[in-house]
Amino acid sequence: MRFSLQVQYAICGVFDIAYNGRGRPVQVRTIGERQSIPVRYLEQIFQRLRRSDLVKAKRGPGGGYQLARASSEISLREIVEAVEGPIGSQTARDSEQAPGAEMTFRPDFLWGELSARFAAALDETTVEMLCAQAIRAKVRRAGADSYAYQI
Repeated sequence: MRFSLQVQYAICGVFDIAYNGRGRPVQVRTIGERQSIPVRYLEQIFQRLRRSDLVKAKRGPGGGYQLARASSEISLREIVEAVEGPIGSQTARDSEQAPGAEMTFRPDFLWGELSARFAAALDETTVEMLCAQAIRAKVRRAGADSYAYQI
């Protein structure tokens, strides 16, 4: 299975907020720099995520995007569907028979089942799980290199 670039960017953006945001709003510009994503493109994706209630925006100084819910409550399926629509809808359109075709010799019965399995796997994977995997893989966090000075 291959994800579109928009889906990849959306997952990277939500991951960045959960992993590096530490509960504070994160600017799209900062996410774009860390994830190597064009900011203008990322802004469009975040508008879709906001409309799907996955992130919320805070305006003004110190503003940016935050997760709308806990990372344990946001599944990868929700992110994918916020960007591309319901999983399986494209497969259903692609597998419809051409007008006048009496029978097809393709295994069109398979696409719905595969879509359901794929959707279930994405549904079981939360952003929190993704962050836990990143910790195990030793993915560097933003600000981890900064020093805390105390007097």
